[in-house]
Amino acid sequence: MAFPDTILIIGCGNMGGAMLAGWLAGGLEAGRFTVVDPLLPEAPEGVRLLRELPVGEVFDLMMLGVKPQMLNDVAPQLTALAGEETVVLSILAGAELASLAARFPSARGIVRVMPNLAAALGESPMGVVAQGLSEEEASAITAFLTPLGTPEWVSEDLFHAVTALAGSGPAFIYRIIDALATGGVALGLDPEQALRLARSMVQGAADLAMASPHDPGELARRVASPGGTTQAGLDVLDDNGAVLALMQATLGAAEKRSREMAAAAR
Repeated sequence: MAFPDTILIIGCGNMGGAMLAGWLAGGLEAGRFTVVDPLLPEAPEGVRLLRELPVGEVFDLMMLGVKPQMLNDVAPQLTALAGEETVVLSILAGAELASLAARFPSARGIVRVMPNLAAALGESPMGVVAQGLSEEEASAITAFLTPLGTPEWVSEDLFHAVTALAGSGPAFIYRIIDALATGGVALGLDPEQALRLARSMVQGAADLAMASPHDPGELARRVASPGGTTQAGLDVLDDNGAVLALMQATLGAAEKRSREMAAAAR
């Protein structure tokens, strides 16, 4: 069986649960997973659920799925589980490789991953960075993450930007969908109908953006006709670079917060 064979998940909240769902949907055997979570009502069928940390067991990979602010509290309890045969994989925003390595000095390797909730559907982009892994092990980690979406290996200095764009980005898109639907209501549409139209439109546009050989700017140009309805709306978005300024400010705020969290975790 491909590495990792045995996976221990510490904390299985929204993000950890989405990743577990994605792995299972992608065909990984449920028996490979052990979840430690005192509050999780139940685990997917075949996944072992523990309320306390296992004793005397060795896992190929231990995934940290707790809240970032809990790292200092839980790390000392996990040291025995992060030995030389175990890779530590962290999805904790702001927890840098050096901080993780200092807390788990005996680990076989350290991996940081920044996914989003679309991992449950196998459609999450993921930033990935690691230390202490051989080329073969890094390839195995890529294969392990692929059922969740698209792993993108990046340098750690860019991880804050990846966090802002790929990790936090879905929330920004949800806000846009909500704003589009609300705008439709303001024009007289029924709220439920407006939301259906907004969701379907965004899904179709995203699917076309993925499938088309043209970049999004060119696709927007192709939708718009000179003097037409689409161009009238684009003129509002493009006025003095409004939409670009808004997105840059939004991502900038998220990236700044990621850096602050990293500094606090050192």
